[in-house]
Amino acid sequence: MGRRRQTRQAPGDVPGTAGVPPRAAGRVRGRFAAAARGTGRALGRGSRSGARRVRRYTTSGGAGESGLARLVELHAVHSAGDAALAVSLAGTLFFSVPTGQARGQVALFLVLTMAPFAVVAPLIGPLLDRFRHGRRWAIGATLALRAFLAWVLAGAVGSSSAWLFPAALGCLVASRAYGVTRAAAVPRLLPTGFTLVNANSRISLAGVGGAAAGGVLAAALSRVGPDWSLRLAFLVYVAGTVLAVTLPARVDSTAGEDDLGVRGAAGTAAAGSRSGAGPGSRRDRLRTRLRALPVGVVHTLWCSVGGRLVAGFLTLYLAFLLRQHPLPGFGGPLLLGLVVAAAGLGNTLGSVAGNLLRDLAPERIALSCLVVGTLMCVATATFYSVWTVLTMGLVAGLAAQLSKLSSDAAIQRDVAESVRARVFAWSETALQIAWVVGGALGIGLPLVPQVGFGVVAAVLALVLLQAVRSRAGHALQARAPAGSPP
Repeated sequence: MGRRRQTRQAPGDVPGTAGVPPRAAGRVRGRFAAAARGTGRALGRGSRSGARRVRRYTTSGGAGESGLARLVELHAVHSAGDAALAVSLAGTLFFSVPTGQARGQVALFLVLTMAPFAVVAPLIGPLLDRFRHGRRWAIGATLALRAFLAWVLAGAVGSSSAWLFPAALGCLVASRAYGVTRAAAVPRLLPTGFTLVNANSRISLAGVGGAAAGGVLAAALSRVGPDWSLRLAFLVYVAGTVLAVTLPARVDSTAGEDDLGVRGAAGTAAAGSRSGAGPGSRRDRLRTRLRALPVGVVHTLWCSVGGRLVAGFLTLYLAFLLRQHPLPGFGGPLLLGLVVAAAGLGNTLGSVAGNLLRDLAPERIALSCLVVGTLMCVATATFYSVWTVLTMGLVAGLAAQLSKLSSDAAIQRDVAESVRARVFAWSETALQIAWVVGGALGIGLPLVPQVGFGVVAAVLALVLLQAVRSRAGHALQARAPAGSPP
């Protein structure tokens, strides 16, 4: 037998053309290049088509003319940066703790999550109210600060630098300050025919898309190193800073503020916050502030507290429960991941539903969410199984998102603009406290699902009662004769 001649593949040749006559190989290479160019053009056309569809959605309904579309795009960029930052720190700062850690360490983490709100509520909220004529620059400053801190973290993440934790907490504070300022600016950009729930839902949907894109890109870059995904976050925050300072000038306008969005006792809230009137104890001051707020704000805030409490409880309780007592047929990490995915899906559906439920009052939406969440906790305690746990995650995400959108809309609708930022700061602090309380219940309750979900259902029933009482109490106070004691 003769020896078969072997032809070595040239580096630039198309695979499969070794040993082919030059003319035939040229035809194959030409077809391969044409196919590659065609694929590239198709992908480019698809990307441009997708971008045009997104652009049409963000500018529809008058949002382009009013400037709301610019705020929607800014929020997408903000969410992409925060997602890239979270992915970058996931394996180096928060999730590198061993799974067998003591519950006391998790409790310490809950305390640390309150640090940003200790700054946002007493300091940043009143500061933003005082300088609301520079709201675009305030929003831009929160993004620019995170860009700087992301660059600092990129240099510190691979070492034992003392700047790691302060920079991470600084990013959390700046992110919360952004949320307060952005929410206070929405009513200035509301198109004709839009409701506040509708506008907040559109912004929230943009945040979901931005977070998904930022998380995917950061996950790809983190395979090279967490410092590279942090540099991505730096670039995204820089782009967000530019978008913030180029928002429409009406965001900074203070014309007509005394008459804009004031309902009920909002003027009383402004007067009380300026004068510092009220009893001396912190509890009495908090009670005075709640009484001064409009009824819709207090009612929806109580409903949002219930949704956030359930979210904190599920996050930590299921992490311990499914690790120690996994359900048959599912490993603990797998089922926990499915519950997280269900909660994320519910969060997205909540944004979509908020965009559709434009004719319902925020109070009715928020109360319905709290009732459904309470009933779902009762069902999970009674019929604990894989399907009830997954449904609980879906309902928790949906209810938390819808009630938060409703609470934001009530504040934007009823609170005087001169104190709106600090009311948003108070509400964010209250919601974070609710998350921490829910997480504390998840740490402290026995790992018996009937007991854990039953106790949380009882707590939610109390929150529901308080929400109804707050609405009735404000109604009685409104009917009381002038000069009568509250």
